[in-house]
Amino acid sequence: MAEFDEVYIQHFKYVYKYVLSLCRNETVAEDISQAAFLKAFENIDSFNGKCKIQVWLCQIAKNTFITYYESAKKHADSSIKLEWDSVEDFAQRFIDKESAFEVHKALHSIDEPYKEVFSLRLFGELSFSQIAELFGKTESWARVTYHRAKMKLKEGLS
Repeated sequence: MAEFDEVYIQHFKYVYKYVLSLCRNETVAEDISQAAFLKAFENIDSFNGKCKIQVWLCQIAKNTFITYYESAKKHADSSIKLEWDSVEDFAQRFIDKESAFEVHKALHSIDEPYKEVFSLRLFGELSFSQIAELFGKTESWARVTYHRAKMKLKEGLS
């Protein structure tokens, strides 16, 4: 138990920031992060050490967020919104809400891991090395996947 307290203290802020990058809502991020750590504590025996504990915790947090988000969508919870917050060159095209909605529709239609890598890079403002670490891949993989996601989005918006 004391060891898990150390894990919580050491990694909560990182997991919270990751979840916040997904949902852009501090209260929801706090709740999901807490729930993710509870799940991690309950399933600590399943951690096999093949990845960093931070990666494992973020994967649990991501799955918790997806469950929460899907539930919120079913119940039309308007407090859960993913905001378009891009610093990319082509983002100027998406200034009004209608265009942003079209982008979200296109983003929703692309497959994983493209959707998640794109979201982590733009919404979460994570570096390619951080994204690579989350997926257990190389930085080059993250860059290529992000580029392919952009191309798929552009195709979907054409």
